[in-house]
Amino acid sequence: MPPESRKLLEDMRRAAGQITDFTAGLSLDDYQSDQKLRWSVERGFEIIGEALSQLGKMDAALAGRISEYRKIISFRNILIHGYSRINHATTWDIVQQDLPELRRELDDLLA
Repeated sequence: MPPESRKLLEDMRRAAGQITDFTAGLSLDDYQSDQKLRWSVERGFEIIGEALSQLGKMDAALAGRISEYRKIISFRNILIHGYSRINHATTWDIVQQDLPELRRELDDLLA
């Protein structure tokens, strides 16, 4: 794997880990009531989506090994460009339901 691709995967894994750490033990109500937490989580997803977008341009086959990679990039675009339409419950659901699988896939790719 080229070093540039590995760095992007590592950036994504680091951001995903930080989101997990920031939200551990919290509830949707905690998330919705804490603007700093929401901004931190959203920033983590922005990094994941941007790194994945760059990876797709450099190595489409590798990016394609990440489930729903196009949806991840689209979510990043919503966070950046459609920030006024962000549904915090949907973001929380992504943290709880989808992020663990992404972390497993990143760990496998970097192993």
